[in-house]
Amino acid sequence: MAAADDDLEAMRESRLGRTRLVAWVVIIAMVIGGGGATVFALFTN
Repeated sequence: MAAADDDLEAMRESRLGRTRLVAWVVIIAMVIGGGGATVFALFTN
């Protein structure tokens, strides 16, 4: 049973790492996208 628990723990850690990576990518994309929209708005007025 310990081997199954180890496998589950490895999958859980992998999923947590992937979730964190996706979260950071989304945050960075929002910052870049928001900054780009601000610059675009400044130059179009």
